Amino acid sequence: MALRLTPAEYEAIKNREPKRMGQAPFTPGQSKFRSVMCEADGIKFRSKKERKRYLELMALKHAGEVKYFLTQVPFRLPGNTKYLLDFMVFWEDGDITHEDAKGMKTPMFVMKKKQVEALYPIKITEPFDVIPHTAAPGAKRRTAPEEI
Repeated sequence: MALRLTPAEYEAIKNREPKRMGQAPFTPGQSKFRSVMCEADGIKFRSKKERKRYLELMALKHAGEVKYFLTQVPFRLPGNTKYLLDFMVFWEDGDITHEDAKGMKTPMFVMKKKQVEALYPIKITEPFDVIPHTAAPGAKRRTAPEEI
């Protein structure tokens, strides 16, 4: 026996919000991962974590540990796609770090990160992996967890 719906029933089902376990439904304009658009120094950021790292880098720049840094640096990938790196940091000691502020490692992020690291001679770190410069002379900065 086939189930038959009236056009009104079909429209009601089609327009119904999907159920999410333990979460309120999305509101229009809300991010898929519930990140919140923020602003600092007139610059808009896609998440609070990205803004926090920007403010940390500004403090390090004023302290003289960072020469300068770039935001939203594009890397071209095969298939006419691009990867936007959140921060490229140029340290006073000559090091360059490539940082991406991610709250959740999605499969797409992992794939694009691997592609960028394979095509370009860089290593992308995430801000929670980054340990800022210390003022102690001769101290070594670690930018990524040790490989096992």
